[in-house]
Amino acid sequence: MAAMYPRGDYMHTNTIDANGMALPILGQGGWFMGDSPGKAGTEAQALRTGVALGLTLIDTAEIYGNGRSEALVGRAVRELPRESFQLVSKVHPENAGRQHIFQSCAASLKRLQTDYLDLYLLHWRGNVPLRETVACMEELVAQGKIRRWGVSNFDVEDMQELLETPGGENCAVDQVLYHLGSRGIEYALLPLLAARGIGVMAYCPLAQAGAVSRTGRGLLRHPLLTQTAAGYGATAAQLLLAFLWRRPGVMAIPKAASLEHVRENAAARELRISEEDWARLDAAFPPPDRRVPLDVE
Repeated sequence: MAAMYPRGDYMHTNTIDANGMALPILGQGGWFMGDSPGKAGTEAQALRTGVALGLTLIDTAEIYGNGRSEALVGRAVRELPRESFQLVSKVHPENAGRQHIFQSCAASLKRLQTDYLDLYLLHWRGNVPLRETVACMEELVAQGKIRRWGVSNFDVEDMQELLETPGGENCAVDQVLYHLGSRGIEYALLPLLAARGIGVMAYCPLAQAGAVSRTGRGLLRHPLLTQTAAGYGATAAQLLLAFLWRRPGVMAIPKAASLEHVRENAAARELRISEEDWARLDAAFPPPDRRVPLDVE
């Protein structure tokens, strides 16, 4: 893969403003990490390498491997200066009320071997009233256990209710599935979040590492993607990441469990795509012209 990209006129910055919180445009996902003891060393090394390359945000959740992902992340970064990276974890909806959230947060902090989370997200909408969850999140901020909080898998109606909840205006991000083959959020959700300054954290930005998308297309194998990427000395995966940075306020958290993949992801930040090539990709993968259900897998 070429180290430099010879042409292209699209420019971006390396950070986004998530409701007053600076986040890198590219982080690291922890989904499925820690599940295989034989891969733990490589996964931990990949996370550390990512931080060294500027992929300083690491995302995980209490339900990922029943805490194994958090534990692996904690082991991976425990020797690094705490200010050199940002940790994001997520609370299960059943634990998002006053009865359990403080214990859940404490358990996540213990597994991650840290005193605080940079971001704590409600993993998806559950039965606990948003008013209660938001109040608890604000208490965790006041206690110094978390710096900021946000949500995940919230669609338009959920976000509207959240923003009408006392304290809801402090939400920093909405973590949702978003990639070139799944652009549903562009119709209504993305404009709503942009208007309120709330960041978008895109999970599965590589379409589950090339899995077939809703529209029936295997993105990493799609001829237009591979051919377009090749014209820049890049890979289809790097092109998929660059797609997300066309819009301010959007960042991505791809999983990279090997040194090769984390370096490939990091290099994608230098990719500049021409508007002519984006137009061809938009024609092949058009944005929605109506509301569609939020993709979650």
